[in-house]
Amino acid sequence: MAGQSNILDKLKELARNLWWCWQSNVIDLFRELDPALWREVDHNPVEFLQRIPADQLERRSAEMALDSRIDFAFRRLSEYLKGTDSWGAVHASILRARPVAYFSAEFGLHESLPIYSGGLGVLAGDHLKSASDLGIPLIGVGLLYNQGYFRQSLDANGWQQESYLDTDVSLLPIEPALGPDGSPLKVSVETTNGTLHARVWRVEVGRTTLLLLDANVPENNESDRTLTARLYGGDGRTRIRQELLLGVGGVRAIKALGIQPSVLHLNEGHSAFAVLEKIRELMEETGLPYGEVHRDVAQMTVFTTHTPVAAGHDRFPAELVEEHLGRVREAIGLSYEDFMGLGRVYTHDANELFCMTVLALKLSRHANGVSALHGVVSRRMWHPLYPNLPEEQVPIGHITNGVHVKTWVAPQMAMLFHRHLGPDWSARQRHPETWGAIEEVDDAELWETHQILKARLITFVRSRLVAQARKRGESDSSAARFANVLDPNALTIGFARRFATYKRAGLALKDIDRMVDIINDAKRPIQFVFAGKAHPEDRYGKELIQYIVKIAWDDRFRNNIVFVEDYDMNVARHLVQGVDVWLNNPRRPQEASGTSGEKAVLNGTLNFSILDGWWAEAYDGRNGFAIGAGTNHASIQVQDERDHASLIDVLTHQVVPTYYDQDEAGLPRKWVARQKDAFRTLAWKFNADRMVMDYVRRSYAPAAGGVTCQ
Repeated sequence: MAGQSNILDKLKELARNLWWCWQSNVIDLFRELDPALWREVDHNPVEFLQRIPADQLERRSAEMALDSRIDFAFRRLSEYLKGTDSWGAVHASILRARPVAYFSAEFGLHESLPIYSGGLGVLAGDHLKSASDLGIPLIGVGLLYNQGYFRQSLDANGWQQESYLDTDVSLLPIEPALGPDGSPLKVSVETTNGTLHARVWRVEVGRTTLLLLDANVPENNESDRTLTARLYGGDGRTRIRQELLLGVGGVRAIKALGIQPSVLHLNEGHSAFAVLEKIRELMEETGLPYGEVHRDVAQMTVFTTHTPVAAGHDRFPAELVEEHLGRVREAIGLSYEDFMGLGRVYTHDANELFCMTVLALKLSRHANGVSALHGVVSRRMWHPLYPNLPEEQVPIGHITNGVHVKTWVAPQMAMLFHRHLGPDWSARQRHPETWGAIEEVDDAELWETHQILKARLITFVRSRLVAQARKRGESDSSAARFANVLDPNALTIGFARRFATYKRAGLALKDIDRMVDIINDAKRPIQFVFAGKAHPEDRYGKELIQYIVKIAWDDRFRNNIVFVEDYDMNVARHLVQGVDVWLNNPRRPQEASGTSGEKAVLNGTLNFSILDGWWAEAYDGRNGFAIGAGTNHASIQVQDERDHASLIDVLTHQVVPTYYDQDEAGLPRKWVARQKDAFRTLAWKFNADRMVMDYVRRSYAPAAGGVTCQ
């Protein structure tokens, strides 16, 4: 039993560091102990180990000879944590003593830690993972949402329903952050009408640490105890109090832990209050005036803006700002008018709301968008802040987003890379020459690997649809029909993202009568898999979901258009790994980046996208398909009509013919050639390792007082 206890202890250690979630071999260990329970707990190893009976753990370990594999995984984690031979050890040594503090309102690390809603959070999670792999000294700062983002279901009318479940903290991979005296750390933030309190948790993400602030503590009143219950829930008052905790509370938590960051990285404007608190802190420590400290803190601040959509930038009325930041304002010695001016484009316009993005831009000296086109759009959008500069000289650059490869590549595809690109391919992923070897992969092997992933996706979707139907109260016979939807041999198109109106989820289905003939073509059928959530207050987004769902339930489309409920990282993983085509058709130029398409690339899925965000700088005519010519029209209606026409034209004259042009062996040689082109031209560039290295070279090192690295 002592040996078994040792094995359990090692599994618990593995479960407590999210390094496991990008190690397919470790995931397999948990799954093989009890596949059904692993699915039941939503792939949460902490809950899994609490629920698996000890005798079953012992029996399965013996039957599957898992002991040595568990030992090996444990050693790998230990070696990884102790490793000093990393890119960061050489190129980011300036950050070793004083790391980067990376603030974000959400972090998407894994579905078992539900503190994210979409792309912004997943990007933040991928940033932490790559910082860990590269050995970049970095501390994440966020909020612990006790109910997370909502769980989505559809009623009998196809209308989105939201439910919120309280999370049992004991089932999460988190531990209390301990202060210098060894007691659980708590921080407080004073406002003009009371004090907010929060406890601090820590999550280990490989070699990086994520700090999460939690307002559910006895010191708060009942209203404030629910402050961090839900992500993006509540009104403006709730939002500003959350952002006060994130920014001001986050800086205080870091200081209380004895961490002295040399860089503050604001991932979106939600955390911009952090800069004000850092100014206050340094004024108190140094005795220097606001002007001098402001200059120094702005130099150490990096700000990443993520959206060109006006509604995506938080704005608050002046009285709400004064209520919550009045104490900070007084401490840094600014008048009411000067302080409010920090959040306004037109400083003295008392009617202008206080904007968090404006505050972040005014208090940082290193600002960037998240793609080349988004950089252009951001400079145009915020040009009024810099009236004395030409638009092209507005100090907002760009660092194009990337995705964490080992999180998003399917194990089957990773094995193919291992065989043909070399066992160390993932360590060399950012080098173009690494991917050149993909040309030598046999077409049949690549196609077979893709078909395996597609079959896995269809099995997953069928299972989810049957469960959805039963949950809606449909009869067993009615639910059973979903067990046969989707054809493994048909061209399969995936569309999954937040159902914001500008993303135009229904664009492909705008002309239903025409789509009937295209979708149900006897020789060249196509099928769609949709997923995504609308914000609870976004009625238009909900109507769009209902529109698509009702089409999916139409007898003409019942087998080839489906909507998968409750989109999360697990659903996303299956979709980007298994569909043939990843469709993205936002209204240009409102898609800042679009990282889901980058995840698709890693799995041999071809992008079919508007030339917006990352695709505007990625598409070369052979590595996927483009909708439109990269132009905009003054009329939204005209632009939508033109883009719809282009989508249908490219679909019917390029995508479908290329996919179904198969030789006698059933291989679509021209399609596979495009897959290889996509791997070769895109995988090395649009990954998070390259992204984080760009941040180190262009932003972190200069912000920390160093010179730009090469």
